[in-house]
Amino acid sequence: MTAKVYARPQDLIGQEGTKLGPTDWLTIDQKRIDGFAEVTGDHQWIHVDVKRAKTGPFGRTIAHGYLTLSLANFFLPQLIEVQGFAHAVNVGTDKTRFLAPVPEGSRIRGVGEIVHVEEIKGAIQLVVRITIEIDGGDKPACVVDTIGRYFPE
Repeated sequence: MTAKVYARPQDLIGQEGTKLGPTDWLTIDQKRIDGFAEVTGDHQWIHVDVKRAKTGPFGRTIAHGYLTLSLANFFLPQLIEVQGFAHAVNVGTDKTRFLAPVPEGSRIRGVGEIVHVEEIKGAIQLVVRITIEIDGGDKPACVVDTIGRYFPE
């Protein structure tokens, strides 16, 4: 899937409701889960103890919720590309929800929707809702509204 391209931040005005994606699938393997545990210090057994997790509530290890959330930043540039700005900043997120665990070996992808655009403090503020889907899953793993500001050239 190719990202939807906007030539300049001002072109986002009025784009609420625009659907984005889906992205390609990404496999969540144990190496990625262990790497996240290492950098965050979260070594809870449901994430990193493969043997114990086999008898646990999910039958295998699962990705950290915050690992799944962090991948919104991996999917976002695959969903939308804004050009023609001097600089941009992440403002934060709203309405983050973890709806289903991501078992090791699962494939996930992002789909998006532009939910709000406004001019604010000399910039265009963009809210994109990213839904992280699990291949074959009944519910998404995570839904998050990402907030970014683009400062036009």
